[in-house]
Amino acid sequence: ILNSKLNRMTEQTITTGNEITDILNQTGLNWNVRTEELQTTSGIIIPDKIGLIRDDNNTCLGVHSGSYVPYQNQELLELLFRISQQTGLKLHTGGSFKGGEKVWFQLKSEDLKLSNDRIEGYISGFNSFDGRTSLAFGNSNVTVSCQNTFWKGYRDVETKLRHSSAMKPKIEEILRKIDVLLQEEQQTFDNIQRLGNVRMTQQVKDLVIRRLFDIEKEERLDSDDLSTNKKNKLSRFYIDLNGELNQKGDNLWGLFSGVTKYTTHSYSKNDNTEAKMFGGIGQVEQEIFSDLVHMV
Repeated sequence: ILNSKLNRMTEQTITTGNEITDILNQTGLNWNVRTEELQTTSGIIIPDKIGLIRDDNNTCLGVHSGSYVPYQNQELLELLFRISQQTGLKLHTGGSFKGGEKVWFQLKSEDLKLSNDRIEGYISGFNSFDGRTSLAFGNSNVTVSCQNTFWKGYRDVETKLRHSSAMKPKIEEILRKIDVLLQEEQQTFDNIQRLGNVRMTQQVKDLVIRRLFDIEKEERLDSDDLSTNKKNKLSRFYIDLNGELNQKGDNLWGLFSGVTKYTTHSYSKNDNTEAKMFGGIGQVEQEIFSDLVHMV
């Protein structure tokens, strides 16, 4: 009986290990980082500074203090597996930005059915080697009809852990707080439904546009004094907004969907995912959502 149990445990460990390797390969994240001392061209060692070097291509991903401890991609994925086993959420996908300076994985959570559309929920785990972000988790949503994405909660969730020797024991805190993220996701879904029940007014529409494009209250939205660049951005936004209002109705959810369609597809010609996750446009998007929720 004991041998049978041991065989099953070994088989499960091997299966999980194979799954982790497969996912790391599929997402292009099957690599580690190593630390190296930094020195000048004359050979002088720079004290209390290390470089994080990607081991498969020798790219330097970041420069940090000597106390910095990297959290490897495999460790993050193993943590996601533990969360998956704890919650029943399935691993979905992952990726990286700028050659691996920032990495992320996602777990599939709940969906919201709203009229003829579906909003998919995800729990996302983030890590970085460039020193600009901590190990953290947050919520994100994708509106299926238009593939608009909305990353919410990364800066607000109390799961950020600094890269140090004390980080790994605190991983257990993340496991205990995942339920909080799931509760926040449900609250987001409730807020989306509330927005869908409130009619959009011209005043609210103008407030959102001014916030999104940083236009002063005293400045007319159709003013000839607006820069050509800003006029072009407004033109693209109006196209995105009208498409969302036609599909979702003349309500606050349609208005916010116009915002997320613009930030997802039209904000720049490149992939806007990183800017929405970590950049200023993502912060503005979160603030607009919060402002609209407070109105209802």
